[in-house]
Amino acid sequence: MTAAAPARHDWLAFYVLCMGVLMIVLDTTIVNVALPSIKADLGFSETALAWVVNAYMLTYGGFLLLAGRLGDLLGHRRVFLLGLTAFTVASLLCGLATSQRMLVAARAAQGLGGAVVSAVALSLIMDLFTAPADRARAMGIYGFVCAGGGSVGVLLGGLLTSTLSWHWIFLVNLPIGVLVALATLRLVPATRKPFEGRLDVAGAASVTLALTLAIYAVVHGNEAGWTSPATLGVLGVALMLLVAFVTIEARIRAPLIPLGLFRHRNLTVASLIGVLWCAAMFAWFFLSALYMQQVLGYDPFRVGLAFLPANLVMAACSVGLSARLVMRFGIRLPLAIGLGMAAIGLALFARAPLDGRFVVDVLPAMMLLGLGAGIAFNPVLLAAMGDVAPDQSGLASGVVNTAFMMGGALGLAVLASLAAARTSALIGAGASTLAALNGGYHTAFLAGACAAAAAALAGAVLLRPQTMVPAAARAPGH
Repeated sequence: MTAAAPARHDWLAFYVLCMGVLMIVLDTTIVNVALPSIKADLGFSETALAWVVNAYMLTYGGFLLLAGRLGDLLGHRRVFLLGLTAFTVASLLCGLATSQRMLVAARAAQGLGGAVVSAVALSLIMDLFTAPADRARAMGIYGFVCAGGGSVGVLLGGLLTSTLSWHWIFLVNLPIGVLVALATLRLVPATRKPFEGRLDVAGAASVTLALTLAIYAVVHGNEAGWTSPATLGVLGVALMLLVAFVTIEARIRAPLIPLGLFRHRNLTVASLIGVLWCAAMFAWFFLSALYMQQVLGYDPFRVGLAFLPANLVMAACSVGLSARLVMRFGIRLPLAIGLGMAAIGLALFARAPLDGRFVVDVLPAMMLLGLGAGIAFNPVLLAAMGDVAPDQSGLASGVVNTAFMMGGALGLAVLASLAAARTSALIGAGASTLAALNGGYHTAFLAGACAAAAAALAGAVLLRPQTMVPAAARAPGH
């Protein structure tokens, strides 16, 4: 009886953390459905409207590493609560926005709060569970929240926007944020780790600005042109700042990111896999949604429903099958198999016809992608976090989350460019607009399949084998 109570308490704390993460994940996609309503209500131009999304991406991606390190230094729970508070207050400001500037500024603040929550939540979860079986199950559920929450956001965004107004896609965060904060104070144990030394201000400033500029160049590259002086100039400045950051970290006594962290082979390989994997995931989510809307004529709510079977499969695999596979075979084989399935699913989308039927041309690919994501996400997270010392877990979480973010942003930009270029070429060759649009999606899906296949190969070849020792076999006190 005494052993069961702490375990139940830990799982309740875990579900609270997952609810906070889900709120952040939902916000990355729930806005997309409401963009036409926001444009009409606040008078955005097409160019300015993109900043409703880009402002969030810039601060979210730019501050992940800094947020993760602050969690290690100041305490993960304290920083989690600060980020949650910032995100909730920013959501209120977004919901009350009556001007373009107010909404874009509030979205940037949301991204900052979201970066803090995302960077330290994984560390808090790893602190809760030390038994391999519990940790594998927790990572499976967490992976499902991260991978499946986006499509739930499309469904919820369509429902709130159509029944109430676009303001409610932000205001719905208020009660959730307050409840998660109160539950965190009650259930999640505080880490009483004192601040050790001073924060590496120069390193923090250089890497944060470098990441922010790199993401700006990526998200703005399609509009400004990839070879334009503006894009190349911003990328050049970002590269110089990154070089300055590495130089600072190699010389300073207490660096923001000890360069020795990347000697952890599985963390480095998992970050590479994260870049490729998220490029493939964005190909699945955004391009399949566009295919169903632009080619098959689905409305946003129906698009959200189309993702539901894949999400259910992903949930079942994340919670059950993936954890059992990891316990039985370690992290390498399940990761390679899952990503291989995702690659096949994207390849199936690359042949979806103009008159596609859901059961024949959409559902099989969706199911393969849901199954692959459900199996693969768990071992990716375990590979990234498994070898890292507790006092660097927040930093490692920030590294892998930054890899996911950069992969998603870069993947979306590159795949959108490939799709647009192929569409233009087909129109020039005399194809109809709809056929050219579908041909562009086919090219982008094929590129996403190649990214997933490369991630599977990297996992199979480069990851250090890591078996999950059953809890009963662990030494006492571990």
